[in-house]
Order: sequence, then C-alpha cells, then structure tokens
Amino acid sequence: MPEPAAGRGPFTKPAARAFGLAAAIVVLDQITKLWAVSALELYRPVEVLPFFNLTLLHNTGAAFSFLADAGGWQRWFFTVLTLVIGVGIAIWLLRLPAHERFTRASLTLILGGAIGNLIDRVRLGYVIDFLDFHAAGWHWPAFNVADAAISCGAVLLIVFGLLGRS
Repeated sequence: MPEPAAGRGPFTKPAARAFGLAAAIVVLDQITKLWAVSALELYRPVEVLPFFNLTLLHNTGAAFSFLADAGGWQRWFFTVLTLVIGVGIAIWLLRLPAHERFTRASLTLILGGAIGNLIDRVRLGYVIDFLDFHAAGWHWPAFNVADAAISCGAVLLIVFGLLGRS
C-alpha cells in the first residue's frame, strides 16, 4: 500500500504544530497552577504591583465564576461541555486548510486553555485561579494561564473573522 503524500491526511504539519502548541499551553498552565498551589495560601492576596496580586482561588463555576454556587452539578456539565467543544475544535483543526494560519492559531489557544481547565475540573472539582488584577477597589475576576489562552484565542478568532483574515 503506498504511503500518503507528505502533508496529506488529517495530521498535516500545521495540524501537528497546532496540537503541539496546545499541549505546550496545557503544560505551562498546569506548571503555573502547581506553583500557585505550593507558593500561595488560599484566599490570601500577595501584592506584586499596585494593580496586580497573586491570589489562590478555587473556581467551581465557569468564566467569571458563572454558576459557581450551583450545588455541584455544574462540574459535570462543564466537563461534558468542554469535552464536546474540545473535540469539535480538534476536528476543525484537522480539517482546516494549511493557509488558514490565523484561525489555526486562535483555535489552538482555545483548545490548549480548555484542556488545561478541564484537567483541573476533572481532577479537583474546581479550576485553580491565581492572577488577580484590580484598580480603585474593583477586581477583575481572577484567572489563570488557560483562561488567558482561551480569551486571547476567542478575541483573535473574532477579530480575524471580522477582518476577513483566515
């Protein structure tokens, strides 16, 4: 049986690079969370800059602690939702034409971040957050590397889509 041509099939070089970068995001996210758990005390802010604290938090909800107080069912809801979305993004990445670099980069960030938070949710029942930005007494919801990757990927996907770039 002949070998498939280089760059053909589902695991093209761009797809392989995308999955590699997503894996790197997961590793970076998990390493920073392990550091936060070992170096910080739960709910005790450590001031780094006048507008930035490191504050270890456990988020049982989704973005901005959405449904955090829902009684526990949200853990499995968000787990299944993340799995479905993650599989959808992985399939999208595999089918994406090689020239769609911006879309690939955006989806890769989203996938890596989603998997990073999924690991926490399955393993711990909550997501570890520790990056806490604030100004004039107002705090942005604490987040982590995975959240930052998801947010950047989503913004880039929207911006590039509006600009007609792929």
